[in-house]
Amino acid sequence: MKQDRPVSSLLKTQILHLQEAEFRLPAKYQTNIYIHAIQTEGDAGEYIRQVTKAIHDAHADRISRVKAKAKPERTFAIAAAAAKPHKKKVTKATAKKKNRK
Repeated sequence: MKQDRPVSSLLKTQILHLQEAEFRLPAKYQTNIYIHAIQTEGDAGEYIRQVTKAIHDAHADRISRVKAKAKPERTFAIAAAAAKPHKKKVTKATAKKKNRK
C-alpha cells in the first residue's frame, strides 16, 4: 500500500461500510471523521484503523458491563429421597361402589 496513492473504488466501498458500522456505535466511540475528505490510501488506512479500534473498544466495554451485571448462578439442592405420593381420600360413596364390584 502506497500512502500517497489515490483511494480506489474498493477502498471507498470499505470506508462506506465502516462508516455505517461506526454510526451504530455509541456517540463516545464515533470518530467524527468526514469520509469524503479521505483522498489517499494513507488517509483511508488511518480511518479504518481508528474505526476498527473504536469497534473493539465498544465491544470490550459492553462485555465488561454485562459481566458486572451477571446474576449469581442459581443452584438447586438435590433431595436424598423422593417424596412419598399423596393418598387419595376415600369417601363413603366411592367405598360403596368398590364393594359392589
